[in-house]
Amino acid sequence: MRAIPVRHYGRWIVAAIALAVLGALINAFAQGNINWNAVPDYFFDANVLKGVRNTITITILSMVLGVVLGIILAVMRLSKNPVTSSIAWAYIWFFRGTPVYVQLLMWFDLGLVFKYINLMPFYKDYWSSFMTPFLAALLGLGLNEAAYMAEICRAGIQAVDEGQTEAAHALGMSHAKTLRRVVLPQAMRVIVPPTGNEFINMLKTTSLVIAVQYYDLLQAATNIGQTSGATVEMLLVAAAWYLVLTSVLSVGQYYLERRFARGSLRQLPPTPWQKIKANMLTLRRPQEAR
Repeated sequence: MRAIPVRHYGRWIVAAIALAVLGALINAFAQGNINWNAVPDYFFDANVLKGVRNTITITILSMVLGVVLGIILAVMRLSKNPVTSSIAWAYIWFFRGTPVYVQLLMWFDLGLVFKYINLMPFYKDYWSSFMTPFLAALLGLGLNEAAYMAEICRAGIQAVDEGQTEAAHALGMSHAKTLRRVVLPQAMRVIVPPTGNEFINMLKTTSLVIAVQYYDLLQAATNIGQTSGATVEMLLVAAAWYLVLTSVLSVGQYYLERRFARGSLRQLPPTPWQKIKANMLTLRRPQEAR
């Protein structure tokens, strides 16, 4: 019997439409008054690289703060103590219910209400000097992210079968040790994928810290664009850097998910390099058959 492959005409139609739309976009940008040479000229500018470094720093620190506080809030939310569960619920309700842009401005502008900060007997300072742009950005992004991470961690913990906890308690393990040794390692399979998405989203959300005068990638691109007159070109530079950073994070997320998938899947998903090798072998086989 001679097997005749099914012809997928819809794929060719969709591909033709996509190419037509892409060609129209390229033509539109080609006709615009854009200095494309400015993009590679400023891509590795010292001020742009400083903004990239600050963006990466505030992203990592905000996510660390959000993940640590989110795990604590998730445990509090699942606690049988009504006081701790109510505190966690109120925190999540407030920080998820207000925009992160508003929270950034609130932390930065609290100096209009509080002239001094006097939280400890041995420390007293002006609020304006204490609440730096970096600290305002860190608190605004990190505390907001903690509310979302709390719900992600809570979903991951609840996804673990209760029999695991009961078995650990039967062996004499404490609640904290059961959570650390049994529940959280299994919950990571559910927690890691949305956490990776939150990390990528945090990287893009850092563009809002321009509101608190923190020097990030967008601030650097805006400053250069205002002085050089290449406003749109510098926005393209910033967009290109965001694409590069999110692509790197996406690859890291893929390998992290693949690592935590061990033990739950019979066969791990192929890596990008394995996919390329498989496609190359597929292209060689018809030639060898001829």
